[in-house]
Amino acid sequence: MAEKAKQAEVEAVEVPTEDTPKTEAPVVSEAQANPEKFLKDFNWHNYQEGIDEVDDKQLKEFEKLVAENFVDTLDDEVVEGTVIHITDRDAIIDINAKSEGVISLNEFRYNPNLKVGDKVEVLIDVREDATGQLVLSHRKARVIKAWDRVNKAHETGEIVNGFVKCRTKGGMIVDVFGIEAFLPGSQIDVKPIRDYDQYVNKTMEFKVVKINHEFKNVVVSHKALIEADIEEQKKEIIGQLEKGQVLEGVVKNITSYGVFIDLGGVDGLIHITDLSWSRINHPNEIVELDQKLNVVILDFDEDKSRIQLGLKQLSKHPWEALADTVQVGDKVKGKVVVIADYGAFIEVADGVEGLIHVSEMSWSTHLRSAQDFVSVGDEVEAVILTLDREERKMSLGIKQLTADPWTDITGKYPVGSKHVGIVRNFTNFGVFVELEEGIDGLIYISDLSWTKKIKHPSEFCAVGDKLDVVVLELDVEGRKLSLGHKQTTENPWDKYETEFALDTVHKAEISEIVDKGATVEFNEDIVAFVPTRHLEKEDGKKLKKGEEAEFKIIEFNKEFKRVVASHTAIFKAEEAANVKAAVKKAAATAAEAKPTLGDANDQLQALKDKMDGKTTKSKTKK
Repeated sequence: MAEKAKQAEVEAVEVPTEDTPKTEAPVVSEAQANPEKFLKDFNWHNYQEGIDEVDDKQLKEFEKLVAENFVDTLDDEVVEGTVIHITDRDAIIDINAKSEGVISLNEFRYNPNLKVGDKVEVLIDVREDATGQLVLSHRKARVIKAWDRVNKAHETGEIVNGFVKCRTKGGMIVDVFGIEAFLPGSQIDVKPIRDYDQYVNKTMEFKVVKINHEFKNVVVSHKALIEADIEEQKKEIIGQLEKGQVLEGVVKNITSYGVFIDLGGVDGLIHITDLSWSRINHPNEIVELDQKLNVVILDFDEDKSRIQLGLKQLSKHPWEALADTVQVGDKVKGKVVVIADYGAFIEVADGVEGLIHVSEMSWSTHLRSAQDFVSVGDEVEAVILTLDREERKMSLGIKQLTADPWTDITGKYPVGSKHVGIVRNFTNFGVFVELEEGIDGLIYISDLSWTKKIKHPSEFCAVGDKLDVVVLELDVEGRKLSLGHKQTTENPWDKYETEFALDTVHKAEISEIVDKGATVEFNEDIVAFVPTRHLEKEDGKKLKKGEEAEFKIIEFNKEFKRVVASHTAIFKAEEAANVKAAVKKAAATAAEAKPTLGDANDQLQALKDKMDGKTTKSKTKK
């Protein structure tokens, strides 16, 4: 195009010569008419560059317009753009650049209401990709701007909006400016949260309370906003508190020991004993969470930080409503509400309780636990024993509903009568035996057995055993019975007194070697003691355990059940018998032979020496 233009201009300025054929006069152009002026005004810049030359003033005005209307598309720069078109997948964004940018709608999921004309922040990733397209990112722009906003909100204490995305361990995940922040469970509200799911998918106001720049963690709090408002209300409420004042509150928390009430920014405690005039096991029997109720201020400390409340005080005390017709001796019915070792508390009316001591549950003098007679929740009938309306105390009895078994005791259990009882208890000196409910008797340890030496009653019987007994003594006024067990059988020692009389001989073996001797069992009742010196055998040795021998009874005491035996006395008695026989024989021989008196004396002396274990020299007659 430039070459053709040059050729046309050259042809236009060509000067005619003589050889040029004459034709009709042509139209004269400006260049032909005034070549000097044409050459002076000729646009050589356009001729050489193909475009008109722009002067500096126009160029500066153009650059100014570009700066005002177009962005400098630097990489990694966040700019504001306008949504000019939305497709099924993308949003077309105009940032006043050479071309528009395309951003996937996935980056706008947090904003489902995105529409044409909305202003959005975008990050210029690449000015031109391989296809010449401007590459933008809204998600990256949000992150960059979000950290700037979060840091600013943390520094200034600005309140920010956040979208609660989901639950997590210990709290919630909140989207704040596109950043996932952590909302601890303790920072959601001033009252305990029972249902975290109610906050999911909700937009709430928060305060940024902590930022960890190293780990890019953000912690937010909704509670901090509420506390700021509550603190003002709290000061106002505390300043107006007075004892006896009735306020409306909401049940904030329930524990085993009481209920915390929110009085509008100030918490107070109703102790479990101040919830109801009736006895309760747990506060949830009376109130429930989030319940509104009126309470009365009972007490508070100096700075009014601890407030004691009451609920039962708003109603009349049940004792004041107790009918005047209720008197001592009346029969009443009630429910067992508490059991202790010493008795049971019976609620005879709402808030009115009486105590049945364990001693008033049975005529038995052998006291047991109250749990052996009643259980919590049992409906029982009782008799009023004492009634003090001023002290609000009442004692009851169950055993009074039946006759006292001691009223006709002499007819049922006369002295000498035999009965069967149950062992209920032991003492060091005897056994308590129950003949029937309310009738107990004592068997002294000495009246348990005729023959056995008992150190403790547990060696003879066990609790719950049945024993045959005989009534030995009866004290009606003292309500005491003396019983005996051994008296139900004959005393075997009467028979043993003859069988094991003094000097009787019995064969047995050594049972045990004991201190200062040994023991020998003649039968299941007779255990004899053999002193050490009476264990010597004829050969001089002593009897050992398990060795069998004959024993002579050398002591028998029926009263103290003492039997002493001796083995040594057996062969010594034989020697004594032999001596007597020898003496008798010698005397007979002497009578026949008429020996001299000296000979007889010598024989007698020899026998005597033999008995004494001595040896004598033979004597010659003079």
